[in-house]
Amino acid sequence: MRGVSFRTLILLAALVGAVGGVLAAAYYYLLEGALYVVWEVVAVRAGPVWVVTGLGGLLVGLSLRYLGRPGEIAAVVNNIHLHRGRIDIRQTPSMVVASLLSISFGGSAGPEAPLVQIIGSLGSRLGDALRLSGHLVRTLTFCGMAAALGAFFGAPLGGALFALEIPHRRGLEYYEALIPSLVTAFLGFEVFRALVPSHGPLFQFPEVAQTSLSAVLLATGLGALGAGVGVAFIGLFRAMGAVLERFERWPVLLATAGGLSLGLLASAFPQDVRALLLFWGEYQTRDLLLAASETGGPAVSALLLVAAGKAVAIGLTLHSGFRGGFIFPLFLVGAALGVALWQVSGGAVSLPVAALCLMAALNVAVTRTPISTTVILTTLSGTSMVPVIGAASLVSFLLTTPVSLIHTQRPRRPMTAAELG
Repeated sequence: MRGVSFRTLILLAALVGAVGGVLAAAYYYLLEGALYVVWEVVAVRAGPVWVVTGLGGLLVGLSLRYLGRPGEIAAVVNNIHLHRGRIDIRQTPSMVVASLLSISFGGSAGPEAPLVQIIGSLGSRLGDALRLSGHLVRTLTFCGMAAALGAFFGAPLGGALFALEIPHRRGLEYYEALIPSLVTAFLGFEVFRALVPSHGPLFQFPEVAQTSLSAVLLATGLGALGAGVGVAFIGLFRAMGAVLERFERWPVLLATAGGLSLGLLASAFPQDVRALLLFWGEYQTRDLLLAASETGGPAVSALLLVAAGKAVAIGLTLHSGFRGGFIFPLFLVGAALGVALWQVSGGAVSLPVAALCLMAALNVAVTRTPISTTVILTTLSGTSMVPVIGAASLVSFLLTTPVSLIHTQRPRRPMTAAELG
């Protein structure tokens, strides 16, 4: 094993970022094509939504059975701390197939986790090919993760920080990977945006929230509320896992049953909100907030049911073998609760403050990422609400310190002499 100069490391990071941006764009277009085939061709002929999601579950189960089971985010985090940060690139084919099937057939999980593994493994493989020392392999793995998240979130600074925060329960610790990860995230973002054009902020509000002292104080209360919802979600997610994990030895049966259950759950809701239960929630959250701005959105009771139903849908999706991430699905839950609070308050709590603070607080309670979540939501909303969103994120982070959904999150361990090279 050998070391390299900082300049060489930055060049390697740039290479991972450029290739990662291309891979993220390729995945995006594959996913868009798969979504079109499933919902514009297959669904038209298959009939009820539960038939479509059940078929998707069957295909996901078959892919897991014959291509292998790619790791989930907990496994990626574990590899960051152990195995010199290496993500096994041999799992990439199975992750590509399983995640595309999972997401395109309506699973309530997003592309960020698959892209983290796919592009993160590219960084690992490059480090191994160059026979770099262990801590440099880990840094290039972080670079791949940052490229994936920077491209997918459309927020390179937030994406890089998220990649570095997610391994820990109490904040970023692999500080030496920060600058290379930022280089990778920004370059991956620019390459991705050159191939997949954007059209402004994802979440838009007709009113601009003030970052006054009263708004920050209100955000602290919303952070506490979001922390409570996050703890409830973690409890629900663990309980569902305890029930479903006994069926993991039969991946085809479990995934098929999960797909059918997801479709039946969505079918229990009215047609106009059914899509909120399916898919990863990026565009559904945008449309929900837009509808709230223009018409007030669904009734409070419907919003509360959507939030609860989405939480169950996330558990069904991820515990039945579907592959994907839960960040945007959690954003949707927070947005639904935020719109409901805005309605109940009669506008006393502004829509952007209610929605963005609850989105942030819920995600932070689950992922333990207060800095990156603040940056990502500020970027996605095109606002200057860092003090407000940051207050909600920090309160949620502090209140939920003893709790963690990702059980492999922990402090970094000291590097061995072999890893240091």
